Amino acid sequence: MADINFSSPTLSPDVRPAEPAAVAGGEALRWDIIELLFFAYRDFVGDADHELEAFGFGRAHHRVMHFVTRYPGLKVADLLDVLRITKQSLGRVLKQLLDEGYIVQKTGNNDRRQRLLFATPKGEALVARLAGLQTKRIDRALEQIGPVGAEKVRQFLRAMIDRDDPDKVLEAIFRTPVAAAKE
Repeated sequence: MADINFSSPTLSPDVRPAEPAAVAGGEALRWDIIELLFFAYRDFVGDADHELEAFGFGRAHHRVMHFVTRYPGLKVADLLDVLRITKQSLGRVLKQLLDEGYIVQKTGNNDRRQRLLFATPKGEALVARLAGLQTKRIDRALEQIGPVGAEKVRQFLRAMIDRDDPDKVLEAIFRTPVAAAKE
């Protein structure tokens, strides 16, 4: 589904956020963090979205290329688990990336039914360019909070992820040492 982009509205001084409502248990809702996450995500992916438009690609293409580049030989079945999208959705995006030479698909050595995905040099270059844009945004933000703050951000993001997810890529991410995560 395409995102809808609105121009930046100028809010009148009379427009104020609603008072935080309480959840059934009486706990206050975390509107502050919820909204910050929405806006941070919007701007984080927006840098890449702008680049992808020139190729006729969207966020699904970006996610597929990201994980295929980062985890060479990723099985299509595992990619479906990572992205949590339907086979049909992945099929459409994957076909375009294969047809345009960003990804190649190979048959598994031990199981001929497996479809293993690899980024081509063209795909790796595009992913590196997109990751470069996102890294600049991350680095600008981390400069403001220092190394201790960066570690807190990492802890926070890891804590936001459901750990009972049987996702093989997620397992690899949680095993990755901090130094390797900065590469």
